[in-house]
Amino acid sequence: MSSIEPTAFSSRRSTAWIVLAVAVGLVIIGGIVAEIAQTAGGSVSVRQVKFVGSNGVMMYGLLYKPVAATAKNPAPGVVAIHGYINSHDTMDGFSIELARRGCVVLAIDQTGHGFSDPPAFANGYGGPDALAYLHSLDFVKGDDIALVGHSMGGWASVVAAATHPDYYRSMVLVSSSTSTPPYEPIPGTPTFPKNVMVLEARYSEFSQLMWSVPKGSEFPTSARLQQLFGASGPIVPGKVYGSIADGTARIFESVPTTHPFLTLDGKAVALAVDWMQQTLQGVAPLPSSSQIWLWDEIGTLIALIGVILLLFPVGSLLLRMPFFSELAQPVLDARPVRGAGLWIGTVILVAVGVLTFFKFQTVANALLPASALFAQTITTGIMGWAVGGGVIGLILFLLWHLLLNKRAGGSLTAYGLTSAEGRLEWARIGKSVLFACAVLATPYLALWFLQWAFATDARFWVFNAKIITPVHLLIWLPYVIPFLFYFIVLGLILHGELRSMRLSPGVELVRNIVMLAGGFVLFLLAEYIPLFAGGTLLTANQPLLAIVAFQFVPMYIIIASISTFFFYKTGRVIPGALINAFFITMLIVTSTATQFPLR
Repeated sequence: MSSIEPTAFSSRRSTAWIVLAVAVGLVIIGGIVAEIAQTAGGSVSVRQVKFVGSNGVMMYGLLYKPVAATAKNPAPGVVAIHGYINSHDTMDGFSIELARRGCVVLAIDQTGHGFSDPPAFANGYGGPDALAYLHSLDFVKGDDIALVGHSMGGWASVVAAATHPDYYRSMVLVSSSTSTPPYEPIPGTPTFPKNVMVLEARYSEFSQLMWSVPKGSEFPTSARLQQLFGASGPIVPGKVYGSIADGTARIFESVPTTHPFLTLDGKAVALAVDWMQQTLQGVAPLPSSSQIWLWDEIGTLIALIGVILLLFPVGSLLLRMPFFSELAQPVLDARPVRGAGLWIGTVILVAVGVLTFFKFQTVANALLPASALFAQTITTGIMGWAVGGGVIGLILFLLWHLLLNKRAGGSLTAYGLTSAEGRLEWARIGKSVLFACAVLATPYLALWFLQWAFATDARFWVFNAKIITPVHLLIWLPYVIPFLFYFIVLGLILHGELRSMRLSPGVELVRNIVMLAGGFVLFLLAEYIPLFAGGTLLTANQPLLAIVAFQFVPMYIIIASISTFFFYKTGRVIPGALINAFFITMLIVTSTATQFPLR
């Protein structure tokens, strides 16, 4: 069987070193930009904190301490709490702007999230322990503390307020409510919680869950909201009900965005700052429109691009080392589908992914509740979707091969799975495992460096690359094999069945990105156009998974890039599938919630 040397991805050593230098530069520049923003140019110190919460649960957070805050000159405090399957960095906009105005801000990871111990939902989501910890600091005015909570973080704030009613002065519920499931509901009343701003998204996916109305535009008519405000009719946005001095103040504000994007909205941040300036003492009167937090998002995005980019030059350089050089095999001639079949195959690949997205995850969670083996319900759902889609894809691939393509010379060799002699290369597969680990060592070293040097990370919005903890590694192990099956099947389809005979490898990489990520862009448009048109999500009963789908766009950009690049570098689908399985599984595991207590 003839072979084709890869030409689109330059094999020159100098090119790999140049790309490596660019990637390292992006990591460092991104970290510097993020640090300058989150420290407000040095006027705020930012450090990681750990403290023991209830039942011995170790809690993690980021503490923003204005330089002027001391034991002799204590400052007002704010506890910032993120929502479900997020972490403390989601609240960076609120944290940075309040710290700039003189507040000591504790942005925590909820229990079972980020670097805090599992399980999720334990100890009031971690809210009471976070409030007690901030209250204990001698440079914080104990009678001048507020809580800002997004989504489930709002529930954590309400539980904290009920647990420590004398430790706080006011609260902002960011697209949240006082319902606090799965705990016994804590009803909002005209006197509890104290001084509440309800900051909602006009196009919230969770309007029914939070305030029992079908659409965000109907929030003012919510009976639950009216009960909180002590009102007998629709709530007037922007009007202060009750008295700040008495702790009974209530105000409702609506921002034209969605539930998850409320944490990435300057107007939302400004409204929260305004409320803190009204309800806390000692908050600097810097105009709420003066904001720098977006530079933190820009910096962490630059760092994220650098971390991802590291994979490619590091992989290229490793393949030149004597130990890994045998993995750099030529790309063998393809026997792909042609003509209209190429378009049909593409449509089927995209359709299987998006049409099974809700169903397969729901089934997987029903069959596999959180356990010591599969400890994360979101990851289990995605795994079930991936395995289900992989099985369908494998069946269709085999039918195409056996019924149509085998007679045309199609083989596992042509599809990039076996050697030119048609054998599985077990020694090379074993070396590919080591290769994947070596490739991933550098980006994870970069993540550690970002946290050590700048107390920051590599992310944009809720898409986050985090360092690996021993707990996350243990969670990762059972999930990685099912995900590896999916990525091998995906590699066979992309580089065997759907490989182009006309496009260069570089253009084919772009095509694969458009194919995989574009499918989820269309999926999200189908879900959200009805919502923005004044209705609800197309699939109104799946708001959480619709939000989760946003992360599949950047994830598939990474997946398509890794799979295509390393296929043309090694001539096989296995190395790219291993890197994808190891890396993507870890991205998912470190960025979601752990429901099972692993201690």
